[in-house]
Amino acid sequence: MAEATTVPSSTDGVTSLYRRFRPTRFAEIRGQDHVVRALQGAVKNDRISHAYLFSGPRGTGKTTAARVLAKALNCENPQDGDACCECASCLAIARGSSLDVIELDAASNNGVDDIREITAGAWHGTPGRWKVYIFDEVHQLSKAASAALLKTLEEPPSHVVFVLATTDPHKVLPTIRSRTQHLEFRLIAGDTLNALLHDVQVAAGMDADDATIETAVRLARGSARDALSALDQLVATGSPTQTQPQFDGLFRALVDEDAVQALKSLALLRQGGWDAEQLAESFAGEVRQVFLLQVAPEVADAVDADRTRLLEWGSQLGLARTVRVLETIGRAMREMKSAPEKIVILEVALVRLIKPELDASIDALGERVTKLERGVRAPVPEAPRAAPLRPIGSTSTTARSTTASDAESPRPSSVDEPKVETAAPSVLAVPGEVLEFEDVRDRFIHRVVPRTSRAAQLLLKAAQVRSLEGQLLTIALASEEMRQNTEMIAQGLRGALDHEFKCVLTIVWVVDPSLASAPLTSVPRPKKQPVVEVVDEVYSPDESVVVVTSAADHLITEMFPGAEEVR
Repeated sequence: MAEATTVPSSTDGVTSLYRRFRPTRFAEIRGQDHVVRALQGAVKNDRISHAYLFSGPRGTGKTTAARVLAKALNCENPQDGDACCECASCLAIARGSSLDVIELDAASNNGVDDIREITAGAWHGTPGRWKVYIFDEVHQLSKAASAALLKTLEEPPSHVVFVLATTDPHKVLPTIRSRTQHLEFRLIAGDTLNALLHDVQVAAGMDADDATIETAVRLARGSARDALSALDQLVATGSPTQTQPQFDGLFRALVDEDAVQALKSLALLRQGGWDAEQLAESFAGEVRQVFLLQVAPEVADAVDADRTRLLEWGSQLGLARTVRVLETIGRAMREMKSAPEKIVILEVALVRLIKPELDASIDALGERVTKLERGVRAPVPEAPRAAPLRPIGSTSTTARSTTASDAESPRPSSVDEPKVETAAPSVLAVPGEVLEFEDVRDRFIHRVVPRTSRAAQLLLKAAQVRSLEGQLLTIALASEEMRQNTEMIAQGLRGALDHEFKCVLTIVWVVDPSLASAPLTSVPRPKKQPVVEVVDEVYSPDESVVVVTSAADHLITEMFPGAEEVR
């Protein structure tokens, strides 16, 4: 079999590259060696199947291979299973005037009457040895038409070959697929397309540099036809920048976290005539290259100046943020398909990328936590604590005023102050106030959790409050499934937290499998104030400290348990 390095010959009177340099022999088909080997070997060894199914992405050579097969089957002077392209039959097929080859566009001729007319003529003889029917986009045939074709495929005339081409083989009836020899076409590798475009450039006498050819290869995404069309367009315009949108403004807005600049850049691209879906698809392609350059540079298609530019944006965005941008734009592209105003979907997606507080996803939450961690500065010195309020009926102490000499040589107090455990009141947390972990944990367990829903309480009672750093409250859960379920209780929990602490506390959920049997760590509830003995006055040996417990105080304590006296 000849090596697939021959440059396709130009077709007279045709100007577009993909038609001028369409393969006319098996030797000219590139990137589909497995298909060429099967078809050329069948022709050479006279082992032709009565029906073939060619499937694969667009622009990979399905219809072209069908025409080359028809030419090789009817060639008067075949050479190693390939057509000579010089005999009368080869020239007639190339011009489209041969009676041996009938092509049908199944997208526009998908009715049962069209198929019946075609199959009825299959029994008629032709000048050549083989009569070849080529059905393009065969998956678009109606059910009745497919049934009519199936009957002929079951019992075809001996001199007829059917070639069915489709981009979606799963939509073809299984009964039809089972009666054909299925050959799958693949996307063409970048180096193969690069070599093809260089050969076509020389054969056509075009002035295109390596950067232009590399851009055409990247735009083609594995399609030979798209590569030739892109090269044609790039050479015609003279600049690759005029054939695709430029996203440096959007990248800069994402790096600077500037939502206004992002919307301005998007508006400028729209003014340039780009459709919202085109912009989303092209931007996703650019971000994909940024992602590949960070993870697997050898896989990325970007070259030269484009590669340097995208590498720089990748270093500024970081891998985690690049992945989030790619996922968010991908979701936006899916939502655009059913949206009446598609540009709004893209605008909202960009703003969510820049302002993660508007996004409820786990990735956005992680980005918010990262921002908070980066914003943590040196610890703020604690403000002097106010004197604790004394519950009515409890003992109190009055500190003795000290002199300068006392400050230098502190003396122990002659009376020990009793430590009374009381339930912490719902203190209004104001900006600048330092929250104590023990207090926050106690209030979270005894006041926040009871305000949540039944489902939230079941989940939180199996959790453990771990730490408090600034306004980041870390809570551990026993499994990843429980952590995912926190999304369902997030809104109710946020309301209970705001009601109790009057400030924004951000919860960081962590997974600790060792908690599978450990309950929520709690602080024991403070015991009730013990009833003190009723006396009139008790004088401390230290004259500066007076302990007063009267009958009136005792009665007030019983009538208003837990009340506190403000002096």
